[in-house]
Amino acid sequence: MEFSEHIKTANVKDVVLRQPLHPPSRGTLCITGHHLLFSDREEGSPRQVLLLLRNIDAVEKSVENLSSYSGLFSNAGNSERTSGSSGTVTIKCKDLRVLQLDIPGMEQCLNIAHSIETLSCLDCASEMYPFFYRPSDLSLQNQWGLSSPEKLYSQTLELHYKWRVSTVNRSFSVSPSYPPAVIVPKITDDDMLKKVAKFRQGGRFPVLCYYHRKNGMVIMRSSQPLPGANRKRCKEDEFLLQAVIDGSDKGYIIDTRSSQQATQARMTGGGFESKSCYSRWKRLHRQMERGKALQESLIKLVEACGDEANNMDRWLSKLENSKWLSHVQTALSTAGLLAECVERDGHSVLVHGSEGTDSTLLISTLAQLIMDPMCRSLEGFLSLLEREWVQAGHPFMQRCAHSAFSHARLQQESPVFLLLMDCVWQLWRQFPLALGFSEALLLRLATEAYASDYGTFLCNSYRERMALGVMEKTHCLFQALLRPRERDYYSNPLYEPTELAIWPSVHPQSLQLWKGFFLRWTPQARHLEEVQEEIRSMVIEWGKLALS
Repeated sequence: MEFSEHIKTANVKDVVLRQPLHPPSRGTLCITGHHLLFSDREEGSPRQVLLLLRNIDAVEKSVENLSSYSGLFSNAGNSERTSGSSGTVTIKCKDLRVLQLDIPGMEQCLNIAHSIETLSCLDCASEMYPFFYRPSDLSLQNQWGLSSPEKLYSQTLELHYKWRVSTVNRSFSVSPSYPPAVIVPKITDDDMLKKVAKFRQGGRFPVLCYYHRKNGMVIMRSSQPLPGANRKRCKEDEFLLQAVIDGSDKGYIIDTRSSQQATQARMTGGGFESKSCYSRWKRLHRQMERGKALQESLIKLVEACGDEANNMDRWLSKLENSKWLSHVQTALSTAGLLAECVERDGHSVLVHGSEGTDSTLLISTLAQLIMDPMCRSLEGFLSLLEREWVQAGHPFMQRCAHSAFSHARLQQESPVFLLLMDCVWQLWRQFPLALGFSEALLLRLATEAYASDYGTFLCNSYRERMALGVMEKTHCLFQALLRPRERDYYSNPLYEPTELAIWPSVHPQSLQLWKGFFLRWTPQARHLEEVQEEIRSMVIEWGKLALS
């Protein structure tokens, strides 16, 4: 496909751009296959705005009269056009920015709007910008990524006695959403794993994702079993889980569905591990919303944040009705429960919901941050995200196809990764010395998941990335974030590593709205950001003086 086919009007002059935190400006608008570029023509203040089209969530058109904004500029020679037909294109972005373009000429306006709508919704991953992005300071020859199950296994010598790396899924025939290599009990062979995979939704059989060095307990994750209405059994699945807790009195299964939801799943072939077949495993149900409910919660929250009524009671009511902070609370409390089972009670845990690609990954990641100091450094955190989200099969393309503004009918969108970033921010705020990265990193990651120059969050699985050659043809975001200049910016200058677990408070008064993300385009948030950057600079300078 040629991008030019969708660009009927590539350049328009005398366009007025209105954007948050800036005065209106007049200049030239250009559209390319992947970007919208606005160049301010004002002398003395040349400014450009470059917007990745993939970042656009919704486009709205309306008719205006040019005379309505002809008086905005006193020194721009605006006497050239003072009346006539024009159009306004409002662009609502996935990073929650709202831009407005006043475009002279209705035909040009409609052409621009059509091009933006078409090019911002390309479905084919190989046509997206990461396949065209070539920064001068990065090479495609570099090794792609930071971590993998094989690397985790080689770095954790304690695993070698009871665990092994299996490549049973190297052709992705066992599970289309798993990576080629996974860590499993050494006592299980690959033929057994294939039988277990048939008993688990999507072939996602139980695999190890975390080994707790303090007591040797582990966190496993999987999808739901498939006993169905006939209550079928799988001896191999029972044997695998028994091998995990061999020598221990019991293990825990944390199911991210309610007991009722898990029971109802039997009617469609799913279900849960019965007490009679898994007698040494205790099942705990912690319902976590996902899918449409979570997406609608985000939409309501963003709507509340955009309410300009300045009525505090109305604002608080809308915030509460969105239930977003309730989802944050549930995620952190469930992750705390998981960490408590491992750290305090000394038992291994299996986590799953239905598919095992959303809430399961959310709480396993948070639990590792709570318990493991190695995951709290900048590089450790990025490695954790790569293992638990990118390689473990979170369907980024489906979940992040749209954000909060889209008018398209909801399909498989769900802001699970954004919820993770919010939960990590709550941890970061409660333990400002314990995490080695800054809020800026969380904002960057939350934005990149929806629209990125890099290939890290492309596709829905490792299998799809392999098929498209993502690792060979695009650059890795996580490696880019560890370049010296980026590392300095995204590091926490107050970081003091601790071996202790960091237990988050989940009381309502302890959780706050993440203003840095949800109110990031307001003057108040910008002032706060400037103050934080000034404090950061002072801390860095003090550190240098202390060392000298």
